[in-house]
Amino acid sequence: MPPPVAARPVAVQAQLATAPTVRIPRPAAPPWSPPGPAHPAPGWGHVAPRRSSAGPLVAVALALVAVLGIGVVGLVAVNSSSTRTAEPGYDRYPTQTPAARPTATGTRTPSNGPSATRSPTGSTPTSTTSAQPKPVYRTSDNPLSAQGIGAAPTTCQLPRFSPDPAGQDAFYRAALPCLEAVWAPAFHAARLPLKPVELRTITGNVKTPCGNLTQEDTAYYCDGVIYMTALYYSQREKLGNRAGKYLAVLAHEYGHHVQGSSGILKAGWDRMYEVGPETPAGLELSRRKELQATCFGAMFIAAVGGKGSVDRTMANDAAQDFGDRGDWPNNGKPRDHGRPEVNRAWANQGARSNSTAQCNTWAAPSDSVA
Repeated sequence: MPPPVAARPVAVQAQLATAPTVRIPRPAAPPWSPPGPAHPAPGWGHVAPRRSSAGPLVAVALALVAVLGIGVVGLVAVNSSSTRTAEPGYDRYPTQTPAARPTATGTRTPSNGPSATRSPTGSTPTSTTSAQPKPVYRTSDNPLSAQGIGAAPTTCQLPRFSPDPAGQDAFYRAALPCLEAVWAPAFHAARLPLKPVELRTITGNVKTPCGNLTQEDTAYYCDGVIYMTALYYSQREKLGNRAGKYLAVLAHEYGHHVQGSSGILKAGWDRMYEVGPETPAGLELSRRKELQATCFGAMFIAAVGGKGSVDRTMANDAAQDFGDRGDWPNNGKPRDHGRPEVNRAWANQGARSNSTAQCNTWAAPSDSVA
């Protein structure tokens, strides 16, 4: 393993020290040639999703949600031209079997919350030139996984956390510029574009380009948007005031945005389509995708932990949360996220190494992504 790019906070290292180090082969030299033509990315779900162009329809759908205010506490603006790629988030399963999940077409009335607000996380280019970086639609040999690329140590200033939907939304929106600051240098080094992300904190049932979303669902990444289901975490998982656990979920979902911006996510979905998302090979590819997002999330926590608003308690709670999630035994669900101990191992890998190359789950042997 190469030496860390930057020093890791002691508290985060201590929390993750019990997890075994995941050993992965050195990735192949990254390709620097322009990517091939883009293909429509899949929608969300274990049933084969749609493969249609996002285009103006996505912008219209987002505008309707903003106008109607359907269960959306907060919104952060984003360029809506990203491909339609979804990811469901990952579960933290309690020892007791959770209640049956309602159908996606349930009629539960959305909670009333504050009206949606919009605030930009970064400037959106008004024109495209040939000199601008483009995503590279590859997985194990993506430029983002080159040696020497890591998360930039950053001091985050976050508001006092409150578990109510408005409090969660304010916390998440304040964390987004910090996430971007941590990851922007890595994308610059890899010559890749880091697109602005949109955040929606959900308090009811909403329709997304990738399917319906309810408060019985975990956080969800779709088409450049992170959907945080506020009541799921405060009421069903009962995370209380432990802000670090909420931050870990957001960091994992932003890890999917890192994959999406770099081209990894679409390339991974294309491979899953080739073999079938529900086949053993397809589920292994899903685990590689999820475990890399966890590894990226832990890189972020280690980069911000122990300074600013992210004190050692918050960082340690986040580190613990990574190892509490995944495919728990006998949960009756597809093994698409990796066992909790494997999630913990990859989180440990990311936090200790601060190296995207060491988060290259796509190059790891199968037993490291079980």
